[in-house]
Order: sequence, then C-alpha cells, then structure tokens
Amino acid sequence: MPAPKTFDHQARDYSPQLAYWMARAAALAYQDEARIEAEARAWGFDQVRHHHTRFTPPFPLEDTQAFTMAGDHMIVVAFRGTEPAQMKDWLSDVTTPPWPGPAATGFVHYGFAQALQSVFPEVAKGITELRDRGQTVFLCGHSLGGALAMLAGARLHLEDPRLRADGVYTYGQPRTCDRMLAKAYNSAFGKRMYRFVNNNDIVPQLPPEPVFHHVDALRYIDAEGRLREAMPVLQSLGDRAKGMTADLFAPASDGVKDHSILRYVGALEQNIP
Repeated sequence: MPAPKTFDHQARDYSPQLAYWMARAAALAYQDEARIEAEARAWGFDQVRHHHTRFTPPFPLEDTQAFTMAGDHMIVVAFRGTEPAQMKDWLSDVTTPPWPGPAATGFVHYGFAQALQSVFPEVAKGITELRDRGQTVFLCGHSLGGALAMLAGARLHLEDPRLRADGVYTYGQPRTCDRMLAKAYNSAFGKRMYRFVNNNDIVPQLPPEPVFHHVDALRYIDAEGRLREAMPVLQSLGDRAKGMTADLFAPASDGVKDHSILRYVGALEQNIP
C-alpha cells in the first residue's frame, strides 16, 4: 500500500504511518525556512515558528535549529540533527562532565543539555501559545535532533507537566542520559516514546556506556529493511554483521550510510501495511 499523502492530524497512538510522517518532519528540519513553511502548509499546518541559535567556540556544535508547526488538532516540533563526522569526537569524549538532568533528575550529556537550553525557552513558549485548541503535541528528530527531542520531552514533562508531549519519535538518536533519567523517562513515556535504529547506524552506539544509556521502546530496522519491535541481542549481532557485508567494497562505511535520515524515511515507507 502506498504511503498516506499527509499527516493524520487525529493520530494519537503509534502506527507505522505516524512513524513515517514523523521521520518526514525530522528530515524537513534540515531544509531552509521557506521549504519548511511550504511543506508544513502542504501537510495541513497553517502556523510555523523557527528556532535557531548559533554558538561560538569552544562549544562542539555550530548551532541548534528546530521548527514548530501547528494545525487545528496537532502540533509537531522537529529538531535538526547534524552529520556523524561533526559529532563523533565530542560524543566519544568521556572526560566531559555530565550535566544535571531536568528537575534534578539524573544527568545528561553536557553538549545535548547546552544545545537544547539554547532553544528550549522558545520551543516551550511556542507550544504554549500555539496550543489554543487542546492540540496533541509530538516531538521528533534525527541524530542530534533525536537527542534534543527526547530531552525536550523530559523537560516538558518534569518541569511543566501541562505541556507533556503525546508522542516522541527519534531516528538514529545517540545515548543521551544516565540510568536514573532513562528510568524516569521510560515510566512517564511508556507507549509514547519510540526510538528507531537502522541496522548498523553508528550514532546510537555513542556516547559510550556505562555512563550514558538509551531509553526503551526500540524499533529496529534490520538489514533487509524490515521494522521489528524486538530484536534479541544475539540475533541483532548477526543482523548487523549481515548489514556490514552487504557492501563488499566499503563495509566500514555502513554505519554512516545507515545513519542517513533518508534511509530511515525509505525503510519506514516500505513498512507501511
């Protein structure tokens, strides 16, 4: 069956269709403002706000970008990601001290905390002002954007429960927080947070354990492009090996290729029943 032509603004529960469209929104976050506004209108969202902050050295990122699009029944906040090459070094740096988590709950990666803080007041204000009809609120993002979407969901829930998101969808998200915050997040967002990982995507393997952890609700895309709700560890290792040998000329690049948001979008489209 072909993918639906636009967002279902009435959607509340998880579905492959909703996962696909949230991935489309995460991909749109990489585009310029004019393209974002045009697509948002085509998808039935008549209001769009852009959130953009630039950084100066020695901060590891150049900027943080996100956009909020709102319609009569749904609000979506999409955070932009970045390329693995720009993230690898500082994600691998275990000497950076963790940052206190939202509402003093656990700890988070310093870079993620700072990046989110730069736009969070605008994002929270935008949701408050645009949510004038009791609309649902969904957060999404790819790569770094996935980490920011997850942490934004945690902050909204723990710091202002009135703004708690109805769903959080992330794609190729890195490890973001310690075990304490992950546990609190899993409890608060059961059946509302979905973390998609495409086969050998390198970014979800960073930063290193045991300091940083993933939240639950994994959705795994295997080497054949099938979407799985569960993947045993041994079977997962075999599937990753299969993915690495699929390209005999460049097996080491599989982790970077699998990180592409376009691969997530394409795989999710193929899994729509």
